[in-house]
Amino acid sequence: MAVQLLDARGLKMTVMALKMKPGDVLEVTADCPSFDQDVRSWCLRSKKIMLWMKDDGTAKLCRIQF
Repeated sequence: MAVQLLDARGLKMTVMALKMKPGDVLEVTADCPSFDQDVRSWCLRSKKIMLWMKDDGTAKLCRIQF
């Protein structure tokens, strides 16, 4: 399992083309106010697993398993 980190702080909308294999994990740091809701919806639509979401002061961190 590979873990890739993505720092999306300062971005309002993140469009990504990622080469992730099944089982790989993406850890995202973002400070967009709608990030929490947006990433949860995306995980449901794309059938990815959100492992966790937590606050980190001014940003949110989440881990998504592909």
